[in-house]
Amino acid sequence: MEIGIDSFASGTIQKAVDGADILEDLLTRIEQADQAGLSVFGIGEHHRREFFDSAPAVILAAAAARTKQIRLTSAVTVLSAADPVRVFQEFATLDLISRGRTELVVGRGSFTESFPLFGFNLQDYDALFLEKLELLIQIQNNEKVTWSGKFRAPLHNQSIYPRPFQDTLPLWIGVGGTPASFVRAGTLGIPLMIAIIGGETRRFRGLVDMYREAGRQAGHSPEKLKVGVHSLGYVATSKSKALSDYYPGYAETFTRMGKERGWPPITPAHFDAQVGKNGALLVGEPDEIADKIMRFSEDLGGASRFTFQMDNAGLTHSQLMESIELIGSKVIPIINT
Repeated sequence: MEIGIDSFASGTIQKAVDGADILEDLLTRIEQADQAGLSVFGIGEHHRREFFDSAPAVILAAAAARTKQIRLTSAVTVLSAADPVRVFQEFATLDLISRGRTELVVGRGSFTESFPLFGFNLQDYDALFLEKLELLIQIQNNEKVTWSGKFRAPLHNQSIYPRPFQDTLPLWIGVGGTPASFVRAGTLGIPLMIAIIGGETRRFRGLVDMYREAGRQAGHSPEKLKVGVHSLGYVATSKSKALSDYYPGYAETFTRMGKERGWPPITPAHFDAQVGKNGALLVGEPDEIADKIMRFSEDLGGASRFTFQMDNAGLTHSQLMESIELIGSKVIPIINT
């Protein structure tokens, strides 16, 4: 199983230079992940004050120049509010810079601020994604594209450059809990990246089975139907340290987000349930977290990739660096034994 990190480049700034420091620390952590033997590092896309990932391809290009082995991906690109031609060009360029280490995870996004920002109507939320995914797949598979749709000007035998270093730029679809999204990914034969940030991971098994069955019926091989999991997590030298480090920032962040979305405030009881045996949070010491990842994989019928999202709980740069080192030196060897 591939193990990696996803980041939203989060941080609180008091002055403009703080943003530069946040991004420099992030690039240092990507270097650390590369050196520690992690398989992949992903950068999300948001357009909010507390996140510095509005241009993920730019961050990943800087990381490509400072790393050697680790694969670099979006996590996720909000395709609904983007131009598929430009997205492909950016990530194909990144693939050239990284000499074939680039992947692209596309989705509709859990935050919606990009829609008014780029002039799109939220009422077209699903239709935008479907149309733009279709165009992106055509661009991925063809150097010259003829295409027409509702939300973008048509293309008439248009050549799209550059082409990636790899024969085909790897594409994943990021999903939450919508059954239609799982079936769509299976029908298209595209690997699936599931964001599981709460509840119990095993509740997604039925949706994963739907994905695999849709893929089978469409004639795709089981090897093509890869499943990845993105979850919140943090690894420390002991469980008590991990819990005490993680809880305050996690509770503050998700209570604040809950006010926007109608969620109840985070309580210690909620946190205890989420870090328990079946809860979705992976917060603890290395042996425990390795066992939990393997159990999650079994619950889902086999996972190809697992990524930690750690910078959502106000953890310091040094805490994140230590956690990445522990994942590389302690967690991964157990999983891959």
